[in-house]
Amino acid sequence: MREQHNRNDGYRVESYLHYTGNKKGDPWCAAFVSWCLGKAGIHNPRTAWSPALLPQKRIIWKNGWQKEELQPQAGDVFGIWYASKKRIAHCGFIDVWGESIVMTVEGNTNEAGSREGDGVYRKRRLKRTLYAVADWVTARREDR
Repeated sequence: MREQHNRNDGYRVESYLHYTGNKKGDPWCAAFVSWCLGKAGIHNPRTAWSPALLPQKRIIWKNGWQKEELQPQAGDVFGIWYASKKRIAHCGFIDVWGESIVMTVEGNTNEAGSREGDGVYRKRRLKRTLYAVADWVTARREDR
């Protein structure tokens, strides 16, 4: 899936943004994640604000720390910290959690892995570049 005019636009992108109450042209990586979770029947904050998808109570991995034996897996949400923004400023889904490489699926990125991209991509990222991983999918959370 690609943006129509490289301006955070197009039918699909606008569907993700509409789901979160945002408008055409807004950043949409988190809106994509929220929309996907919603389509899977998972209650979520319906947000285009990536930090909201990584709340402390759902964090199972952060900067190499891992909660008990809970290994990130397909469907978990990752966040990337941007020092210039002083916050998590990009997110997506874990597809495969490897030893040092993580396969992801993420919106509003590109081949280079930008947070201002042109579509949905399957990416290969170094695990050390991720800031945190949150569990939204499985029943392993105590608040489910």
